[in-house]
Amino acid sequence: MFNNWSELLPTIQKAFGALGRSNPKMVKAYMALGEASAENEVLDAKTRELISIAVAVTTRCDGCIAVHADAAIKAGASREEVAATLATAVSLNAGAAYIYSLRTLEAYDSLKK
Repeated sequence: MFNNWSELLPTIQKAFGALGRSNPKMVKAYMALGEASAENEVLDAKTRELISIAVAVTTRCDGCIAVHADAAIKAGASREEVAATLATAVSLNAGAAYIYSLRTLEAYDSLKK
C-alpha cells in the first residue's frame, strides 16, 4: 500500500485546523476559493470532485488525493468514474510531458546556436 489513506485523511484535517489557527486569514481566503468555484452551480459536486482528483494526480498531491477521493465518495462518484478520471489525468500528464519535451528540444536548439 502506498499510503494508509484512512490515517492520512484525519491527519490532514487536523493539521489543516492547526494551520488555520495560526493564520486564519490565509485559511479563510483558501476556503473562499473552493466556495467561489462552486458558487455558480454549473458543475455538480461530483463533477468538481472528479476534476479535483485529476488535478491532484497531475500535481502529485497525496493530501489532495485523500481529501478529494473522500469528497468524491460522499458526492456519489463510483469507482468506475474515478478510474475514468484517472485515465484522463494520465493522458494529460503524457501530453504535458510531450509538450515539455518539445520545449526542451527548442531550448537545446536555441542554446546550441
